[in-house]
Amino acid sequence: MTALQTSMERTAVADRTEDLEKVFLAHHDRVFRAAYRVTGNASDSEDVLQTVFLRLLRIGHTFTGVEDAGRYLHRAGVNAALDVMRSRKSAGAVPLDEIELNTLRDPDRNPSQQQDASEMRDVMRAAIARLHPTAAEMFVLRYFEGYDNAEVAKMMETSEGTVAVTLHRTRARLQKELGGIR
Repeated sequence: MTALQTSMERTAVADRTEDLEKVFLAHHDRVFRAAYRVTGNASDSEDVLQTVFLRLLRIGHTFTGVEDAGRYLHRAGVNAALDVMRSRKSAGAVPLDEIELNTLRDPDRNPSQQQDASEMRDVMRAAIARLHPTAAEMFVLRYFEGYDNAEVAKMMETSEGTVAVTLHRTRARLQKELGGIR
């Protein structure tokens, strides 16, 4: 390898790193929030954030525009968070953040209501983690992130009809699975 080739490669890596830094600064909050809505705790969300951007650095991904980066990173954050939830379930682990948060008290709720809400969140997260990845992602985008069906379809590169049918089936499955829980 010549000195010119080595110099050109270093310049290319530096340019990619600068581009990644710009993308990180523009979108890290969005990825963190998406991950937090799925995982329910900051520690896992920070891990997801780190995972998403390390993967980008490793593969050298470049974006054609800011909007393209935002959609991609949001989906990557949701998917990585779902992976965390699945791995936590299979390992039987409970994150430390959840234990600490359960000890805090909301002055507007009695302890029984707080416990019920916490248990319901845990059950819902576990049920979502058991869904097919596509259905789980659509559900999170629609009901946790607040996107409408058209936006979800665009983000996932599918039709609105597919989104509507998938969400309907997913809601029915979750309702059946969680129906006996009050």
